[in-house]
Amino acid sequence: MNGKYRKNPWVRAAAPVAVLALALTACNGGDDAAGTGKESAGPGKSSAPAKGSTGELEDGGSDDLQLGAGESAKAAFKEDDGSITYSVAAQKVNIGTEEDTKKLVSDPAKAKGFVPAVAYVKYTNEGGGTVASYPDVGDNVEVYADGNRGSILIGASEDAPGCESDSDIENWGKGQSHVICQTYMIPKGSKEVAVHWASDEDSNKPYVWTFKAS
Repeated sequence: MNGKYRKNPWVRAAAPVAVLALALTACNGGDDAAGTGKESAGPGKSSAPAKGSTGELEDGGSDDLQLGAGESAKAAFKEDDGSITYSVAAQKVNIGTEEDTKKLVSDPAKAKGFVPAVAYVKYTNEGGGTVASYPDVGDNVEVYADGNRGSILIGASEDAPGCESDSDIENWGKGQSHVICQTYMIPKGSKEVAVHWASDEDSNKPYVWTFKAS
């Protein structure tokens, strides 16, 4: 059920490190890299559905909804253009190196012992309207390492291979899919990484895709 880390090179050649200022805590729920203000949320406990299933958000409860790598969850999400129903599937997480960290972070000393993790998430518009531009659906992704939330690195994923920038997505209609990525800093040597996504950033019941190291 669990996927595995992908350790293929992904860091773009020239990263605007001025945008990627990093603030890290002792990794018990990291601070956000560029002042996004998101709060850390604790990990949940629930069994995964059968492979190939599609999850549906339900009211009540506080357990996360566990899915396997590539499995999709369907939920309505409020965009500026209205409520859009998306299928969401975390495909993989690419883990970088400490050398990659030095290229991405303006003050590498603050990120000593941390490496970047890029979460690749595929979104499909299942109906509800057309998103004219700048979709927000990819903003609600968080990456956890060994149960602790990492620190988001704003702007680091847009040019990573296979990732799309939300600023380039226009007229996103029904049936169309896009892969939007998020980069988080996690401790080097982490054993397990999990991608969290929820239709509401304040939700206590996100979908969770877990990837284990080999």
